[in-house]
Amino acid sequence: MIIGTAGHIDHGKTALVRALTGVDTDRLPEEKRRGITIELGFAPLTLDGLGTVGVVDVPGHDAFVRTMLAGATGIDLALLVVAADEGVMPQTREHLAILALLGVRSVVVAVTKRDAADEEWVALVREDIAALLDSTPWRDVPIIETSALDGSGIDALRDTLRQRLLDLPQRSARDLFRMPIDRAFTVKGTGTVVTGTVWSGTVDVDTPLRLFPLDRAARARGVQSHGAQSRSLQPGTRAAVALAGIELSDVSRGAMLVQEGAWVQSRALRADVTLLGDAARPIRPREWVRLHLGTSEVGARVVVAGGMLAPGETRGARVVLSAPIVSRAGDRFVLRLASPATTIGGGIIADPSPAVRRPRPWPTGLDAARRLTLLLDEAGEHGVSATSLPVRLGLSPERCDETLASLDGIVRDGDTLYARAQLSAVGDRIRGALATYHAEHPLEEWAPRSAIRTAVRAPESIFARSVETLLGANAVETGGGGLRRSGWTPVMSDSVQRERSWLLDRLRGAAAEPPTVSELRGERGGNDPTPLLRILERERLVVPVEGDRFYSAESVRDLVERLHRSMEPGRVYGPAELREILGTSRKYLIPFLEYCDRHRVTERRSEGRVLGEGVPGGVA
Repeated sequence: MIIGTAGHIDHGKTALVRALTGVDTDRLPEEKRRGITIELGFAPLTLDGLGTVGVVDVPGHDAFVRTMLAGATGIDLALLVVAADEGVMPQTREHLAILALLGVRSVVVAVTKRDAADEEWVALVREDIAALLDSTPWRDVPIIETSALDGSGIDALRDTLRQRLLDLPQRSARDLFRMPIDRAFTVKGTGTVVTGTVWSGTVDVDTPLRLFPLDRAARARGVQSHGAQSRSLQPGTRAAVALAGIELSDVSRGAMLVQEGAWVQSRALRADVTLLGDAARPIRPREWVRLHLGTSEVGARVVVAGGMLAPGETRGARVVLSAPIVSRAGDRFVLRLASPATTIGGGIIADPSPAVRRPRPWPTGLDAARRLTLLLDEAGEHGVSATSLPVRLGLSPERCDETLASLDGIVRDGDTLYARAQLSAVGDRIRGALATYHAEHPLEEWAPRSAIRTAVRAPESIFARSVETLLGANAVETGGGGLRRSGWTPVMSDSVQRERSWLLDRLRGAAAEPPTVSELRGERGGNDPTPLLRILERERLVVPVEGDRFYSAESVRDLVERLHRSMEPGRVYGPAELREILGTSRKYLIPFLEYCDRHRVTERRSEGRVLGEGVPGGVA
């Protein structure tokens, strides 16, 4: 678990951490020279029954609130520090507002510098603190008086921190790994090392990782937890990961290290956005503010219906970002003005990666089941990846499965989820497309699958699943390389019957030298004979010897019989001899012999052909 400090500058946060842990978290020369915290500091704290927990020490100066935000996100308990000799100050109030916006689960208040104030003054300070906390979720939290100078109250504070952490539910290790990066540096012989607080999941050297915003696969060379080598990293621990194949220039504070698979980065979010009640004014339409999430900070524009978000108001919004970030449903963020630099609000992410470019805001406070229904409706025929649900719903994989099991009307095809209504809609369009095709091609027994899919205009996955559903319901049939409505048979009018008779007589009369399909089309004034030829082929009355030339079945039988009567087994016959046997010109001879080769009536040799043992299918 992680403890994070909060409070006004020079109220003794760093001294208190040193008294608790024995570690001076001010490591920079400038911090030593100026006597203030500028960067995040980290220290391990050993507590009975908990082992080692991490302590993050944050700056208190108003110029470093962005650094404070980077350290405060992901903490389990906030140690709010108020100096006994000064009491509640501006940054006390802003830090407390930030903790509330971030949804920090527990707070302990430490009144520091107790040795510098008398009883009466300290009583007033405690009253101010109680009044400050009265309108927050932490109105009854412990207030411990301490002095880093003489050590009074430190043991009591340590025991209080221990008890409050024991009361908190443990973070689940059965989740997707994610670690916002707050530091990056190089170690000789090791390479690039990144540090952060593990927000969720576990990781070891075998876990496939991805680094954002670089969007590059990464591999852990080694991992440390609270400064010690470890086999794996657990959620809620301070961690360092040595990355193979990543240069120091590729990573900085604000980057995110995640488990490969479900995570994506996005420039648009849906969120429930709250403007603080004491904000000076509404957020104006198209106004850019600063959004802080994890250790990242980007420009953001909050778009709500009606144009403006008023102080004290919470509404569903579309949040447009100046740069992509990696987030998860349920993540909390803070909004600040750039000038004057002040915290004005924050929010909770409802959808971290909308499927549409300009997503409409959702109502606030939706549960996971309702958000999943909206995601499926928005995705339509493209569906939603089941792999993405832990990120898009903000639930562990196990809880995502439970949510899916609790909902009716969802169809799963591999990794893709659809609303059952979408499947039904595509099925209706398939039936309609088949009806249209049969009406336009009454002589065709089967509609080409590709033609129906083009008419339906649906992704292949849902098209295939819809066809399977229709087959199971006996609404359609498949075969012949295509689809048809169940019970469909080609329909021939009297005029088509006459055309069929003419076509068959024409091919029979042409015998061994039939016209091509294009020549037949010219003889019939441009009418395409192909549908009728395909019907005659299915009836085994004609044979496609070439792609553009059909023979009558009788002519093929007669020509094959001539070959069997005239060719001696084993003897090689040249083209001239075979032309003599078949009585046809070279224009027709070679294509017919190639047809015979395909059906093993003849076998081609380098010097000619010999008699084979096959018989053309459909004309025996």
